[in-house]
Amino acid sequence: MTGQPGRFGKTLIRMFMKQAQVTAVETLAGGFHLISLQSDAFRDVAWAPGQKVQVAMGSAFTARTFTPVDWNAISGRARIVGYAHGDGPGAQWLRGVMPGVPCDVFGPRASLDLSGVQGEPVVFGDETSMGLVYAVAQRFPHQKLHGILEVSHAARAGEVIARLALEGVEIHERLPEDAHFPAVERRFAALAATPASFVLTGKATSIQHASRALKALGVSRARMTSKAYWSPGKTGLD
Repeated sequence: MTGQPGRFGKTLIRMFMKQAQVTAVETLAGGFHLISLQSDAFRDVAWAPGQKVQVAMGSAFTARTFTPVDWNAISGRARIVGYAHGDGPGAQWLRGVMPGVPCDVFGPRASLDLSGVQGEPVVFGDETSMGLVYAVAQRFPHQKLHGILEVSHAARAGEVIARLALEGVEIHERLPEDAHFPAVERRFAALAATPASFVLTGKATSIQHASRALKALGVSRARMTSKAYWSPGKTGLD
């Protein structure tokens, strides 16, 4: 799955990464995994929902990014939800990782700043946004969450939402040529009329589509926050 880091890579890992251990792995539904990580280095660490961690895939130069769903700075436990898609290093790691396996973690670091969210949060995204949706629900426990997710397999995503006990999340199964987007835009139209804030994540081109639709509805840039997690044919996004 992953190779062993060389001498230089090991030096970088020791300098910049936190050594952790996988303590639990739960398969939520097809492709989705809830993974618990434990480390003394996680204690007394300030974490905010929306931040990211990067897990080394056998090298300091090959890492995959995850959005923690929670972080216990007292016990030193963090949990991530990963979606294994394709056959890249991250997907292989998610499919094969087991309790007791050590790993190297960089972060948490800034990724998505939620400090400007006012009113009810609306999270638009996809499978890669599932962890963020959970984290936002914890960040704003007294606000109604609106999750709008475009996914490839609605039944699997629905099972994950149920397992995570997420409320207010609706699923739109992807259709050829984005034919599912008119339904998404109708939900945007209803929410745009409220003081809600929009958090746009997931696929880069879908974020662009969503941003254009919201602007057309009169939603100001100040009410939108965005972060592309992936783009077809590209690596390195987070």
